[in-house]
Amino acid sequence: MGRAVALGLLLLGLLGLLGPALSGGCPKECLCASNLLSCSKASLRAFPSPLPPYVALLDLSHNELGRLRSDWAPSRLPRLHSLLLSHNGLSFVSSEAFGNVPHLRYLDLSSNALAALGENLFSRLAELEVLLLYGNRIATIDRSAFEEMGALRKLYLSHNRIARFPLELVRKGEAQLPQLALLDLSANEIKHLSAEELGRLPAWVKNGLYLHANPLACRCDLYHLFTHWHKRQLSPAVDFEEELRCLHDGQRVRISRLSDPELMNCSEFKERALEVHRGEKVTINCDTRQRGATVWEWLTPRYERVPQDRENGSMMVLANGSLQIANISLEDMGPYTCYAVSQVFNETLYVHVTVHNYSLHGVPDTLNTAYTTLVGCILSVVLVLIYLYLTPCRCWCRNGEKQTDQHEDSINSSVLSTTPNHNADGAGGKEGSNRHTGSSGVQGQNGKCKPNSSPQQGVKGGRKMSDQDSVSSVFSDTPIVGGSQNEGGRGGSRDKGGAELVGLL
Repeated sequence: MGRAVALGLLLLGLLGLLGPALSGGCPKECLCASNLLSCSKASLRAFPSPLPPYVALLDLSHNELGRLRSDWAPSRLPRLHSLLLSHNGLSFVSSEAFGNVPHLRYLDLSSNALAALGENLFSRLAELEVLLLYGNRIATIDRSAFEEMGALRKLYLSHNRIARFPLELVRKGEAQLPQLALLDLSANEIKHLSAEELGRLPAWVKNGLYLHANPLACRCDLYHLFTHWHKRQLSPAVDFEEELRCLHDGQRVRISRLSDPELMNCSEFKERALEVHRGEKVTINCDTRQRGATVWEWLTPRYERVPQDRENGSMMVLANGSLQIANISLEDMGPYTCYAVSQVFNETLYVHVTVHNYSLHGVPDTLNTAYTTLVGCILSVVLVLIYLYLTPCRCWCRNGEKQTDQHEDSINSSVLSTTPNHNADGAGGKEGSNRHTGSSGVQGQNGKCKPNSSPQQGVKGGRKMSDQDSVSSVFSDTPIVGGSQNEGGRGGSRDKGGAELVGLL
Protein backbone atom coordinates (compact mmCIF):
# COMPACT_ATOMS: atom_id res chain seq x y z
CA MET A 1 0.00 0.00 0.00
CA GLY A 2 2.78 2.40 0.89
CA ARG A 3 4.62 1.36 -2.24
CA ALA A 4 1.59 2.31 -4.39
CA VAL A 5 1.29 5.70 -2.74
CA ALA A 6 4.95 6.42 -3.38
CA LEU A 7 4.57 5.45 -7.05
CA GLY A 8 1.59 7.78 -7.42
CA LEU A 9 3.45 10.66 -5.92
CA LEU A 10 6.36 10.03 -8.30
CA LEU A 11 4.05 10.08 -11.32
CA LEU A 12 2.47 13.33 -10.19
CA GLY A 13 5.92 14.88 -9.84
CA LEU A 14 6.92 13.81 -13.32
CA LEU A 15 3.68 15.19 -14.78
CA GLY A 16 4.35 18.47 -12.98
CA LEU A 17 7.75 18.74 -14.53
CA LEU A 18 6.72 17.71 -18.02
CA GLY A 19 3.39 19.56 -18.01
CA PRO A 20 4.62 22.92 -19.42
CA ALA A 21 6.58 21.19 -22.17
CA LEU A 22 3.66 18.94 -23.18
CA SER A 23 1.22 21.83 -23.20
CA GLY A 24 3.55 24.14 -25.19
CA GLY A 25 4.96 26.13 -22.28
CA CYS A 26 7.28 29.16 -22.41
CA PRO A 27 10.50 28.51 -24.38
CA LYS A 28 13.65 28.88 -22.34
CA GLU A 29 15.00 31.75 -24.50
CA CYS A 30 11.85 33.83 -23.99
CA LEU A 31 10.07 35.66 -21.26
CA CYS A 32 6.41 34.79 -20.81
CA ALA A 33 3.82 36.98 -19.12
CA SER A 34 0.35 35.58 -19.35
CA ASN A 35 -0.43 35.48 -23.10
CA LEU A 36 2.60 37.66 -24.01
CA LEU A 37 5.78 35.98 -25.28
CA SER A 38 8.92 38.14 -25.56
CA CYS A 39 12.02 36.68 -27.21
CA SER A 40 13.62 40.03 -28.14
CA LYS A 41 17.43 40.37 -28.17
CA ALA A 42 17.97 36.67 -27.51
CA SER A 43 20.45 36.16 -30.41
CA LEU A 44 18.06 33.63 -31.98
CA ARG A 45 18.99 32.12 -35.35
CA ALA A 46 15.97 29.84 -35.41
CA PHE A 47 12.39 30.28 -34.27
CA PRO A 48 11.64 28.96 -30.80
CA SER A 49 9.65 25.78 -30.63
CA PRO A 50 7.16 24.78 -29.52
CA LEU A 51 5.11 27.97 -29.26
CA PRO A 52 2.22 27.87 -26.80
CA PRO A 53 -1.21 28.00 -28.55
CA TYR A 54 -2.52 30.66 -26.16
CA VAL A 55 0.06 33.31 -27.18
CA ALA A 56 -1.50 36.62 -28.31
CA LEU A 57 1.61 38.79 -28.75
CA LEU A 58 4.92 37.36 -29.95
CA ASP A 59 8.00 39.60 -29.93
CA LEU A 60 10.94 38.18 -31.89
CA SER A 61 12.63 41.50 -32.74
CA HIS A 62 16.40 42.15 -32.63
CA ASN A 63 17.52 38.64 -33.47
CA GLU A 64 19.25 36.93 -36.40
CA LEU A 65 16.43 34.93 -37.93
CA GLY A 66 17.22 35.88 -41.57
CA ARG A 67 14.36 34.01 -43.33
CA LEU A 68 10.69 33.59 -42.53
CA ARG A 69 9.70 30.21 -43.93
CA SER A 70 6.30 28.54 -44.01
CA ASP A 71 7.20 26.16 -41.11
CA TRP A 72 8.20 28.74 -38.52
CA ALA A 73 4.87 28.05 -36.77
CA PRO A 74 4.26 24.31 -37.23
CA SER A 75 0.96 24.40 -35.35
CA ARG A 76 -1.95 26.81 -35.54
CA LEU A 77 -1.84 29.91 -33.31
CA PRO A 78 -5.51 30.99 -33.24
CA ARG A 79 -5.10 33.76 -30.64
CA LEU A 80 -2.02 35.48 -32.06
CA HIS A 81 -2.88 39.06 -33.09
CA SER A 82 0.54 40.80 -32.97
CA LEU A 83 3.84 39.59 -34.44
CA LEU A 84 7.05 41.65 -34.12
CA LEU A 85 9.96 40.69 -36.38
CA SER A 86 11.91 43.95 -36.78
CA HIS A 87 15.74 44.09 -36.84
CA ASN A 88 16.32 40.49 -37.89
CA GLY A 89 18.04 40.91 -41.23
CA LEU A 90 15.11 39.21 -42.96
CA SER A 91 15.72 38.93 -46.69
CA PHE A 92 13.01 36.40 -47.49
CA VAL A 93 9.39 35.99 -46.47
CA SER A 94 7.39 33.05 -47.80
CA SER A 95 3.88 33.65 -49.13
CA GLU A 96 2.85 30.61 -47.03
CA ALA A 97 4.37 32.01 -43.85
CA PHE A 98 1.08 33.31 -42.46
CA GLY A 99 -1.12 30.27 -42.98
CA ASN A 100 -1.26 29.37 -39.26
CA VAL A 101 -1.87 32.92 -38.00
CA PRO A 102 -5.15 33.87 -39.73
CA HIS A 103 -6.23 36.40 -37.07
CA LEU A 104 -3.10 38.52 -37.13
CA ARG A 105 -3.90 42.26 -36.88
CA TYR A 106 -0.45 43.78 -36.31
CA LEU A 107 2.70 42.78 -38.22
CA ASP A 108 6.08 44.51 -37.83
CA LEU A 109 8.64 43.67 -40.52
CA SER A 110 10.50 46.96 -40.30
CA SER A 111 14.29 47.45 -40.37
CA ASN A 112 15.10 44.32 -42.31
CA ALA A 113 16.66 43.53 -45.70
CA LEU A 114 13.56 42.89 -47.84
CA ALA A 115 14.10 43.96 -51.48
CA ALA A 116 10.73 43.10 -53.02
CA LEU A 117 7.16 42.31 -52.06
CA GLY A 118 6.18 39.25 -54.05
CA GLU A 119 2.93 37.96 -55.45
CA ASN A 120 0.12 37.46 -52.90
CA LEU A 121 2.63 37.92 -50.09
CA PHE A 122 0.10 39.14 -47.52
CA SER A 123 -3.14 37.88 -49.10
CA ARG A 124 -3.77 35.42 -46.23
CA LEU A 125 -3.90 38.24 -43.69
CA ALA A 126 -7.50 39.30 -44.26
CA GLU A 127 -7.80 40.77 -40.74
CA LEU A 128 -4.49 42.65 -40.67
CA GLU A 129 -4.89 46.33 -39.72
CA VAL A 130 -1.30 47.61 -39.33
CA LEU A 131 1.70 46.62 -41.48
CA LEU A 132 5.16 48.07 -40.83
CA LEU A 133 7.66 47.74 -43.69
CA TYR A 134 9.78 50.85 -43.25
CA GLY A 135 13.57 50.67 -43.18
CA ASN A 136 13.96 47.91 -45.78
CA ARG A 137 15.38 47.85 -49.32
CA ILE A 138 12.06 47.47 -51.11
CA ALA A 139 12.26 48.65 -54.72
CA THR A 140 9.49 46.64 -56.41
CA ILE A 141 5.95 45.87 -55.26
CA ASP A 142 3.86 43.26 -57.02
CA ARG A 143 0.32 44.35 -57.94
CA SER A 144 -1.16 41.48 -55.96
CA ALA A 145 1.02 41.84 -52.86
CA PHE A 146 -1.80 43.49 -50.87
CA GLU A 147 -4.79 41.69 -52.34
CA GLU A 148 -7.61 40.56 -50.03
CA MET A 149 -6.47 42.92 -47.27
CA GLY A 150 -9.68 44.86 -46.91
CA ALA A 151 -9.12 45.59 -43.21
CA LEU A 152 -5.68 47.23 -43.54
CA ARG A 153 -5.74 50.78 -42.15
CA LYS A 154 -2.06 51.73 -41.80
CA LEU A 155 0.80 50.89 -44.17
CA TYR A 156 4.32 52.17 -43.47
CA LEU A 157 6.67 52.03 -46.47
CA SER A 158 9.06 54.87 -45.69
CA HIS A 159 12.85 54.66 -45.97
CA ASN A 160 12.86 52.22 -48.86
CA ARG A 161 13.85 52.45 -52.55
CA ILE A 162 10.39 52.81 -54.07
CA ALA A 163 10.45 54.92 -57.25
CA ARG A 164 6.82 54.59 -58.33
CA PHE A 165 3.87 55.63 -56.24
CA PRO A 166 1.47 52.65 -55.84
CA LEU A 167 -1.66 54.69 -56.60
CA GLU A 168 -3.78 51.59 -57.16
CA LEU A 169 -3.71 51.04 -53.40
CA VAL A 170 -5.90 54.05 -52.72
CA ARG A 171 -7.41 55.10 -56.06
CA LYS A 172 -11.08 55.91 -55.69
CA GLY A 173 -13.44 53.31 -57.10
CA GLU A 174 -10.81 50.57 -57.48
CA ALA A 175 -8.80 50.73 -54.26
CA GLN A 176 -7.19 47.46 -53.18
CA LEU A 177 -7.11 48.82 -49.65
CA PRO A 178 -10.47 50.54 -49.14
CA GLN A 179 -9.95 51.11 -45.40
CA LEU A 180 -6.43 52.51 -45.70
CA ALA A 181 -6.17 55.77 -43.75
CA LEU A 182 -2.36 56.09 -43.51
CA LEU A 183 0.16 55.46 -46.28
CA ASP A 184 3.69 56.55 -45.44
CA LEU A 185 5.86 56.81 -48.56
CA SER A 186 8.34 59.33 -47.19
CA ALA A 187 12.09 59.04 -47.75
CA ASN A 188 11.91 56.94 -50.89
CA GLU A 189 13.09 57.59 -54.45
CA ILE A 190 9.88 59.00 -55.92
CA LYS A 191 10.67 61.72 -58.48
CA HIS A 192 7.36 62.24 -60.25
CA LEU A 193 3.82 62.50 -58.92
CA SER A 194 0.56 63.00 -60.79
CA ALA A 195 -0.85 66.05 -59.04
CA GLU A 196 -4.12 65.68 -60.95
CA GLU A 197 -4.72 62.10 -59.79
CA LEU A 198 -3.67 62.89 -56.24
CA GLY A 199 -6.12 65.77 -56.23
CA ARG A 200 -9.00 63.37 -56.93
CA LEU A 201 -8.32 61.31 -53.80
CA PRO A 202 -10.72 61.76 -50.87
CA ALA A 203 -9.53 64.18 -48.20
CA TRP A 204 -9.35 61.44 -45.58
CA VAL A 205 -6.84 59.58 -47.81
CA LYS A 206 -4.77 62.71 -48.50
CA ASN A 207 -4.74 63.47 -44.78
CA GLY A 208 -2.69 60.30 -44.21
CA LEU A 209 -0.56 60.31 -47.37
CA TYR A 210 3.02 61.24 -46.44
CA LEU A 211 5.36 62.09 -49.31
CA HIS A 212 8.06 64.26 -47.75
CA ALA A 213 11.81 63.60 -48.10
CA ASN A 214 11.49 62.34 -51.70
CA PRO A 215 13.59 63.70 -54.63
CA LEU A 216 10.52 65.22 -56.29
CA ALA A 217 10.99 67.33 -59.41
CA CYS A 218 9.84 70.92 -58.83
CA ARG A 219 6.65 71.78 -60.74
CA CYS A 220 3.98 74.42 -60.29
CA ASP A 221 1.17 71.86 -60.15
CA LEU A 222 3.01 70.25 -57.22
CA TYR A 223 3.13 73.65 -55.54
CA HIS A 224 -0.63 74.12 -56.05
CA LEU A 225 -1.32 70.60 -54.72
CA PHE A 226 0.53 71.00 -51.42
CA THR A 227 -0.64 74.59 -50.98
CA HIS A 228 -4.20 73.30 -51.22
CA TRP A 229 -3.40 70.59 -48.68
CA HIS A 230 -1.94 73.17 -46.33
CA LYS A 231 -5.04 75.39 -46.58
CA ARG A 232 -7.18 72.37 -45.80
CA GLN A 233 -4.92 71.72 -42.78
CA LEU A 234 -4.07 68.20 -43.94
CA SER A 235 -1.47 66.53 -41.73
CA PRO A 236 1.22 65.73 -44.38
CA ALA A 237 1.41 69.40 -45.43
CA VAL A 238 1.14 70.90 -41.95
CA ASP A 239 3.22 68.50 -39.85
CA PHE A 240 6.07 68.12 -42.38
CA GLU A 241 6.01 71.51 -44.13
CA GLU A 242 9.75 71.97 -43.69
CA GLU A 243 10.53 68.58 -45.21
CA LEU A 244 8.29 68.99 -48.26
CA ARG A 245 11.06 69.82 -50.70
CA CYS A 246 11.82 69.32 -54.38
CA LEU A 247 14.85 69.49 -56.67
CA HIS A 248 15.38 72.73 -58.61
CA ASP A 249 18.65 73.16 -60.52
CA GLY A 250 20.22 70.46 -58.38
CA GLN A 251 19.22 72.07 -55.09
CA ARG A 252 16.54 70.99 -52.66
CA VAL A 253 14.11 73.84 -52.05
CA ARG A 254 10.89 74.01 -50.08
CA ILE A 255 7.84 73.45 -52.25
CA SER A 256 6.07 76.35 -50.54
CA ARG A 257 8.71 78.73 -52.04
CA LEU A 258 8.04 77.87 -55.68
CA SER A 259 5.96 81.04 -56.08
CA ASP A 260 9.15 83.06 -55.57
CA PRO A 261 10.06 84.93 -58.81
CA GLU A 262 13.67 83.90 -58.28
CA LEU A 263 12.67 80.23 -58.38
CA MET A 264 9.73 79.18 -60.59
CA ASN A 265 7.34 82.13 -60.12
CA CYS A 266 4.34 79.81 -59.86
CA SER A 267 0.98 81.55 -59.95
CA GLU A 268 -0.92 82.10 -56.74
CA PHE A 269 -3.06 79.17 -55.71
CA LYS A 270 -6.82 79.66 -55.90
CA GLU A 271 -9.18 77.40 -54.02
CA ARG A 272 -11.02 75.13 -56.40
CA ALA A 273 -14.79 75.31 -56.63
CA LEU A 274 -17.49 73.16 -58.16
CA GLU A 275 -18.67 74.35 -61.58
CA VAL A 276 -21.92 72.96 -63.00
CA HIS A 277 -24.48 73.77 -65.70
CA ARG A 278 -28.07 74.82 -65.25
CA GLY A 279 -30.48 71.89 -65.12
CA GLU A 280 -27.90 69.28 -64.06
CA LYS A 281 -28.25 66.80 -61.20
CA VAL A 282 -25.38 67.68 -58.85
CA THR A 283 -23.85 65.81 -55.90
CA ILE A 284 -21.66 67.82 -53.50
CA ASN A 285 -19.40 65.65 -51.35
CA CYS A 286 -18.66 66.48 -47.72
CA ASP A 287 -14.95 65.73 -48.20
CA THR A 288 -13.78 65.62 -44.57
CA ARG A 289 -10.27 64.90 -43.30
CA GLN A 290 -11.43 62.07 -41.05
CA ARG A 291 -13.50 58.98 -41.58
CA GLY A 292 -16.34 57.83 -39.38
CA ALA A 293 -18.65 60.84 -39.38
CA THR A 294 -22.11 59.89 -38.18
CA VAL A 295 -24.03 63.16 -38.65
CA TRP A 296 -23.92 65.58 -41.59
CA GLU A 297 -25.70 68.92 -41.72
CA TRP A 298 -25.80 71.21 -44.77
CA LEU A 299 -26.55 74.92 -45.07
CA THR A 300 -27.50 76.52 -48.39
CA PRO A 301 -26.10 79.88 -49.61
CA ARG A 302 -29.22 81.47 -48.09
CA TYR A 303 -28.30 79.93 -44.72
CA GLU A 304 -31.21 77.52 -44.83
CA ARG A 305 -30.77 74.09 -43.28
CA VAL A 306 -31.37 71.15 -45.63
CA PRO A 307 -33.76 68.73 -43.88
CA GLN A 308 -32.49 65.21 -43.38
CA ASP A 309 -35.82 63.57 -44.10
CA ARG A 310 -36.74 65.38 -47.32
CA GLU A 311 -37.21 62.91 -50.16
CA ASN A 312 -39.29 64.77 -52.72
CA GLY A 313 -37.56 68.17 -52.58
CA SER A 314 -34.90 69.50 -54.91
CA MET A 315 -32.19 69.04 -52.23
CA MET A 316 -31.52 65.88 -50.25
CA VAL A 317 -28.76 64.67 -47.90
CA LEU A 318 -27.62 61.18 -48.93
CA ALA A 319 -26.66 58.39 -46.55
CA ASN A 320 -22.92 59.04 -47.05
CA GLY A 321 -23.30 62.72 -46.15
CA SER A 322 -23.28 64.12 -49.69
CA LEU A 323 -25.77 66.79 -50.74
CA GLN A 324 -27.73 66.05 -53.90
CA ILE A 325 -29.42 68.84 -55.87
CA ALA A 326 -31.82 67.84 -58.62
CA ASN A 327 -32.20 70.24 -61.56
CA ILE A 328 -29.87 72.92 -60.21
CA SER A 329 -30.69 76.54 -61.09
CA LEU A 330 -29.03 79.94 -60.88
CA GLU A 331 -30.72 80.53 -57.51
CA ASP A 332 -28.74 77.58 -56.09
CA MET A 333 -25.36 79.21 -56.78
CA GLY A 334 -23.12 80.19 -53.87
CA PRO A 335 -21.20 78.75 -50.87
CA TYR A 336 -22.52 75.61 -49.19
CA THR A 337 -21.50 74.60 -45.67
CA CYS A 338 -21.19 71.03 -44.39
CA TYR A 339 -20.88 70.13 -40.70
CA ALA A 340 -19.50 66.61 -40.17
CA VAL A 341 -19.72 65.27 -36.63
CA SER A 342 -18.65 62.01 -34.95
CA GLN A 343 -17.93 60.91 -31.40
CA VAL A 344 -14.25 61.90 -31.66
CA PHE A 345 -14.15 64.85 -34.10
CA ASN A 346 -16.16 67.54 -35.85
CA GLU A 347 -15.24 69.44 -39.00
CA THR A 348 -16.70 72.28 -41.07
CA LEU A 349 -16.31 72.24 -44.84
CA TYR A 350 -17.15 74.95 -47.38
CA VAL A 351 -17.89 74.29 -51.05
CA HIS A 352 -18.55 77.12 -53.50
CA VAL A 353 -20.84 76.13 -56.38
CA THR A 354 -20.88 78.12 -59.64
CA VAL A 355 -23.85 77.55 -61.96
CA HIS A 356 -23.39 78.46 -65.63
CA ASN A 357 -26.44 80.06 -67.23
CA TYR A 358 -26.83 77.46 -69.96
CA SER A 359 -27.46 73.76 -70.16
CA LEU A 360 -24.82 71.15 -70.86
CA HIS A 361 -25.58 71.53 -74.59
CA GLY A 362 -25.72 75.32 -74.42
CA VAL A 363 -22.61 75.92 -76.53
CA PRO A 364 -23.85 73.94 -79.58
CA ASP A 365 -27.22 75.72 -79.28
CA THR A 366 -25.45 79.08 -79.35
CA LEU A 367 -23.54 78.06 -82.45
CA ASN A 368 -26.75 76.99 -84.16
CA THR A 369 -28.37 80.34 -83.34
CA ALA A 370 -25.41 82.26 -84.76
CA TYR A 371 -25.46 80.13 -87.90
CA THR A 372 -29.18 80.77 -88.37
CA THR A 373 -28.68 84.52 -87.91
CA LEU A 374 -25.88 84.57 -90.48
CA VAL A 375 -27.99 82.70 -93.03
CA GLY A 376 -30.87 85.12 -92.42
CA CYS A 377 -28.61 88.14 -93.03
CA ILE A 378 -27.25 86.68 -96.27
CA LEU A 379 -30.77 85.91 -97.47
CA SER A 380 -31.86 89.46 -96.71
CA VAL A 381 -28.97 90.90 -98.75
CA VAL A 382 -29.81 88.61 -101.66
CA LEU A 383 -33.46 89.73 -101.61
CA VAL A 384 -32.43 93.40 -101.61
CA LEU A 385 -30.15 92.83 -104.60
CA ILE A 386 -32.94 91.01 -106.42
CA TYR A 387 -35.27 93.90 -105.73
CA LEU A 388 -32.74 96.51 -106.95
CA TYR A 389 -31.55 94.84 -110.13
CA LEU A 390 -34.17 92.29 -111.18
CA THR A 391 -37.44 94.21 -110.63
CA PRO A 392 -39.43 94.28 -113.99
CA CYS A 393 -39.06 97.68 -115.71
CA ARG A 394 -42.09 99.67 -116.69
CA CYS A 395 -40.77 101.67 -119.66
CA TRP A 396 -39.13 99.53 -122.29
CA CYS A 397 -40.04 95.98 -121.29
CA ARG A 398 -43.72 96.16 -122.07
CA ASN A 399 -45.04 94.47 -125.17
CA GLY A 400 -45.40 97.64 -127.22
CA GLU A 401 -48.08 99.53 -125.33
CA LYS A 402 -46.42 102.89 -124.68
CA GLN A 403 -48.87 105.75 -124.86
CA THR A 404 -47.76 109.34 -124.86
CA ASP A 405 -49.94 110.28 -121.98
CA GLN A 406 -48.72 107.29 -119.89
CA HIS A 407 -45.12 108.34 -120.34
CA GLU A 408 -45.87 111.92 -119.39
CA ASP A 409 -47.85 110.91 -116.30
CA SER A 410 -44.93 108.89 -114.93
CA ILE A 411 -42.14 111.25 -115.85
CA ASN A 412 -40.80 111.43 -112.32
CA SER A 413 -40.39 107.64 -112.23
CA SER A 414 -38.73 107.38 -115.64
CA VAL A 415 -36.08 109.89 -114.66
CA LEU A 416 -34.74 107.32 -112.18
CA SER A 417 -33.95 104.82 -114.93
CA THR A 418 -30.51 104.90 -116.55
CA THR A 419 -30.95 102.13 -119.09
CA PRO A 420 -31.36 103.42 -122.64
CA ASN A 421 -33.78 101.92 -125.19
CA HIS A 422 -32.02 100.23 -128.05
CA ASN A 423 -35.01 100.82 -130.40
CA ALA A 424 -34.60 104.56 -130.44
CA ASP A 425 -34.20 104.65 -134.24
CA GLY A 426 -37.67 103.27 -134.90
CA ALA A 427 -40.32 105.72 -136.12
CA GLY A 428 -43.82 105.86 -137.50
CA GLY A 429 -47.42 106.12 -136.52
CA LYS A 430 -49.68 108.97 -135.85
CA GLU A 431 -49.72 108.30 -132.20
CA GLY A 432 -45.96 108.53 -132.05
CA SER A 433 -46.13 112.03 -133.47
CA ASN A 434 -48.67 113.05 -130.87
CA ARG A 435 -46.47 111.65 -128.08
CA HIS A 436 -43.53 113.74 -129.23
CA THR A 437 -45.62 116.84 -129.26
CA GLY A 438 -47.08 116.18 -125.84
CA SER A 439 -43.75 115.50 -124.19
CA SER A 440 -42.02 118.60 -125.49
CA GLY A 441 -44.05 120.71 -123.15
CA VAL A 442 -42.27 119.34 -120.08
CA GLN A 443 -38.71 119.56 -121.28
CA GLY A 444 -36.37 122.03 -119.70
CA GLN A 445 -33.01 123.35 -120.74
CA ASN A 446 -30.75 120.91 -122.63
CA GLY A 447 -33.67 118.54 -123.15
CA LYS A 448 -33.93 117.52 -119.51
CA CYS A 449 -37.21 117.10 -117.72
CA LYS A 450 -38.37 119.47 -115.06
CA PRO A 451 -39.41 117.31 -112.10
CA ASN A 452 -41.93 119.85 -110.83
CA SER A 453 -43.75 120.26 -114.16
CA SER A 454 -47.22 118.84 -114.71
CA PRO A 455 -47.35 117.08 -118.05
CA GLN A 456 -50.53 117.11 -120.02
CA GLN A 457 -52.53 113.98 -119.59
CA GLY A 458 -53.50 112.15 -122.76
CA VAL A 459 -56.24 109.76 -123.63
CA LYS A 460 -55.47 106.13 -124.32
CA GLY A 461 -58.25 104.45 -126.17
CA GLY A 462 -60.85 106.39 -124.24
CA ARG A 463 -59.22 105.59 -120.83
CA LYS A 464 -57.21 108.13 -118.91
CA MET A 465 -53.97 106.87 -117.28
CA SER A 466 -53.51 108.04 -113.70
CA ASP A 467 -50.31 108.66 -111.77
CA GLN A 468 -51.24 105.92 -109.34
CA ASP A 469 -51.36 103.33 -112.09
CA SER A 470 -47.96 104.40 -113.40
CA VAL A 471 -46.18 104.32 -110.02
CA SER A 472 -47.67 101.01 -108.87
CA SER A 473 -46.61 99.28 -112.07
CA VAL A 474 -42.94 99.84 -111.21
CA PHE A 475 -43.20 97.79 -107.99
CA SER A 476 -45.36 95.01 -109.44
CA ASP A 477 -43.95 91.55 -110.16
CA THR A 478 -46.75 90.92 -112.69
CA PRO A 479 -45.57 91.25 -116.32
CA ILE A 480 -47.07 94.31 -118.09
CA VAL A 481 -49.36 93.20 -120.95
CA GLY A 482 -49.61 95.56 -123.94
CA GLY A 483 -52.85 96.68 -125.63
CA SER A 484 -54.22 95.70 -129.07
CA GLN A 485 -53.11 97.14 -132.37
CA ASN A 486 -56.36 99.08 -132.64
CA GLU A 487 -55.24 101.36 -129.83
CA GLY A 488 -53.03 103.38 -132.02
CA GLY A 489 -49.75 102.36 -133.72
CA ARG A 490 -48.31 99.66 -131.47
CA GLY A 491 -44.95 99.44 -133.12
CA GLY A 492 -44.50 103.14 -133.69
CA SER A 493 -45.52 103.94 -130.16
CA ARG A 494 -42.90 101.57 -128.73
CA ASP A 495 -40.06 103.01 -130.83
CA LYS A 496 -41.00 106.59 -130.22
CA GLY A 497 -41.19 105.98 -126.49
CA GLY A 498 -37.68 104.60 -126.58
CA ALA A 499 -36.37 107.65 -128.43
CA GLU A 500 -38.01 110.00 -125.94
CA LEU A 501 -36.45 108.12 -122.98
CA VAL A 502 -33.03 108.55 -124.52
CA GLY A 503 -33.63 112.23 -124.87
CA LEU A 504 -34.84 112.61 -121.32
CA LEU A 505 -31.85 110.82 -119.81
